Amino acid sequence: MNFSNYIAKRLLNTRKSTKTISRPIIKIGVIGIALGVAVMIISVSVITGFQQQIIQKLTTFTPHAQINYFDENQSMEPLPIVINKTHINELKTTYNIKTIQPYATKNGIIKTKTDNQGIILKGIDCDYDWSLLQPYMVEGNTLSLSNDSTCKDILISESLADKLHLRLKQKLLVYFITKKKLSDTTVNGGNYVRHEPRVKDFYIKGIFNTGFSELDNNLVFVDLKQIQKLNYWMPNQVAGYELYVDNFSELDASLEAVNNLLGYQYRVISVKQLQSAIFNWLEMIDVNGIIIITLMILVAAINMISALLILILEQTTLIGILKALGLANFNVRKIFLTLSWRLLAKGLLFGNLIGISLCVVQKYLNLFSLNPETYYLSSVPINLSFLHIFIIDIGTIFVCLTMMLLPTLLIQKITPVKAIRFS
Repeated sequence: MNFSNYIAKRLLNTRKSTKTISRPIIKIGVIGIALGVAVMIISVSVITGFQQQIIQKLTTFTPHAQINYFDENQSMEPLPIVINKTHINELKTTYNIKTIQPYATKNGIIKTKTDNQGIILKGIDCDYDWSLLQPYMVEGNTLSLSNDSTCKDILISESLADKLHLRLKQKLLVYFITKKKLSDTTVNGGNYVRHEPRVKDFYIKGIFNTGFSELDNNLVFVDLKQIQKLNYWMPNQVAGYELYVDNFSELDASLEAVNNLLGYQYRVISVKQLQSAIFNWLEMIDVNGIIIITLMILVAAINMISALLILILEQTTLIGILKALGLANFNVRKIFLTLSWRLLAKGLLFGNLIGISLCVVQKYLNLFSLNPETYYLSSVPINLSFLHIFIIDIGTIFVCLTMMLLPTLLIQKITPVKAIRFS
């Protein structure tokens, strides 16, 4: 057996069986490491889980990217575009592009006997991926769309239904102001545009709740053909196309390829631009996580340094005897580094058990809730990644062992004569 490991093991067993000054200090050090590791695991799991669920929920109603006509018009009713099928097929085969869906939007007002509410109608076609919206359905079903007929159903949010006292299968009226160009009449050399009021009746097919008040307060879903008819568009004219990617981390590279394919006449906007405030907020959470992890590692390292210093001072006589017997400084330091490693491993073990257990309990039982109006989620989210746990453990080991080299330098200054004389 290695001599340094043997002495470290005997010291550890002796410390357990006798009452020594260092015993409570070392216990505190091990507890500090365990709590620090547990806090880091929980922090990373919560932060990454929060980001994943927010992005997943956000991209259910805001696509990963939008393709629009390149125009200075920033309203919710952009100019229509027509992209030929060849380009659409090329886009579908572009790397990392999952789906491409046409859409259109229209401003309107829901009018009931007692209330009025401004809304944004989002028109979608039969290729829309309802699996994105299905988890947020509260009542009813999603729209049943067809290429051959126009659907008169509508999906509204739970907040709109509560505010306007609406229920499933109820008929509601939506009012619009529509622009219509009259090609046979010109004013100052241009087409005359007439603004005319129009009204459409819809039937409530389903009610959803996203948790995003900005969306729930005004967004509704209807058949794309309804928007096209209201705007006097041709069947191939849409406001734009929504893109979804397979790997969100490679979104920027995919959009660059889409830009190169379409050219300057179209504008490709990512969800990071459409929802910049939320993504800036998520980046700030990353900074908070880095600060927490840094502080926890430093606290764990300082705890172990303090415990190791006390242990070295307590074993000064032993160090002097070992040096008198001819053991080199390196081997004496190795004894205490081995002892430190054993204590560090114990702290890591308990820290992982505590952190992982709490994360699993929260993930499946949702003990800790949140205010969805503030955090967009009803409970604390958890993303338990063993890669993150491995990185935390390796980082903690590296930092702690590196910093614990400092107190072992004290061993070099201990001389056998003084250590044994005053023992």
